[in-house]
Amino acid sequence: MSEITQEELAFYKEAVSVSPKSAAIRNAVTTNGILQAARDNERAGALTPVFSVDLESSPVANQLQSGRCWMFAALNTMRHDMKAVYGLPGDFELSQSYTFFWDKLEKANYFYENILATADKPTDDREVVFLLQMPQQDGGQWDMLVALIEKYGVVPQSAYPESQASSHSAEFNRLYNGKLRKDAITLRKLVAANAAQAEIDEKLAQFGRENYHMLSLTFGEPPVAFDFSYRDKDNNFHREQAISPLDFFEKYVGWELSDYISIINAPTADKPFNQTYNVKMLGNVSGGREVKHLNLDLATFKDLAVKQLLAGENVWFGVDMGPKLDRKAGLMDTKLFNEDDLFDVDFSMTKAERLEYGDSLMTHAMVLTGVDLVDGKPTKWKVENSWGDKNGNKGYFTMSDEWFDEFTYQIVIKKEFLPEELRDIYETATPSMLAPWDPMGALA
Repeated sequence: MSEITQEELAFYKEAVSVSPKSAAIRNAVTTNGILQAARDNERAGALTPVFSVDLESSPVANQLQSGRCWMFAALNTMRHDMKAVYGLPGDFELSQSYTFFWDKLEKANYFYENILATADKPTDDREVVFLLQMPQQDGGQWDMLVALIEKYGVVPQSAYPESQASSHSAEFNRLYNGKLRKDAITLRKLVAANAAQAEIDEKLAQFGRENYHMLSLTFGEPPVAFDFSYRDKDNNFHREQAISPLDFFEKYVGWELSDYISIINAPTADKPFNQTYNVKMLGNVSGGREVKHLNLDLATFKDLAVKQLLAGENVWFGVDMGPKLDRKAGLMDTKLFNEDDLFDVDFSMTKAERLEYGDSLMTHAMVLTGVDLVDGKPTKWKVENSWGDKNGNKGYFTMSDEWFDEFTYQIVIKKEFLPEELRDIYETATPSMLAPWDPMGALA
């Protein structure tokens, strides 16, 4: 191993001393921080929130201190349709806390299944380490939400409102994950002792009962049936009595969820385009819909998003929400911050390189509600976020097309917008299995 010598330190320091601008740059960065010092205000001014395709908007929701963006994005796409059909009030929301409750319960059961499946492996095995690092978390994927809705339905927020823990989930997650790890110790010991399946099943039932008890006391008891009333945009009164969550979804949302599929753009050598992929150990509802991605080239990927917006349908999409983001201004643009010029360092990587070398993965889900087309080509996109209305344009963000290219990894598209050959691939091809830690298994 080579140490840094005094001669090398002198060489390093020379880069600072020979630059006449170093002092001015240092003052700007130490006073304002890297991003503000590197911000291109002229570029920011060019990203005006005006779009040639702009679907009707609703007041943005706020996930607060929780990782439920994937739920907010999906339920927001559904509420837009509901408002258009039923004339619901502008502040209407579906309950994100309701799906959160069932996701927590199901993820625990899914964790137990994986712990039992790997019980013969040592605790330093990579798969076991992966499981124990995060037995469950707030994040998820589109297909995981579909699995929840198909089993439990949805409810309006009035039927299952927010709790302190659903809006601020860290405290519960710390306690819950500790319990699941302790349960894993018990299950692995039972397997090691060659316990009968009946004994293991008895423990699983006990753990499930304890988990439900914790969830009910923390988030509230989820409704089996509820009343729903509202006044439409014409001030007509409507009331629905004792409706179940599944019936509510069927009547008021009415989506055929199997029509909506996950499309990814992962341009890495290990994931050829026009093929489907599963992710090992990724899911929540045992026996429910599995996560399945169709990987497409960027041009096709983007074209599908435009087609769905032109047809009047919003698009759930997943991104890496860290790079080149001005949260307060609500701007996402690759040219917004010039860190390369600031430090005179080339930070550039291709999209594939960022995925392969751990520099990027999907971290957040939102909704595309508009796009600005010039000669049929997108230049910028309108984004409905779930961070409240204090950021961006009343909570809506503007994303440049270049940012879309580099940091958007997933969209959810209705099958009817896919060419027939791609629909056939999704329906009939045998998916390749990705490792649990693959970046396309990241949870938004």
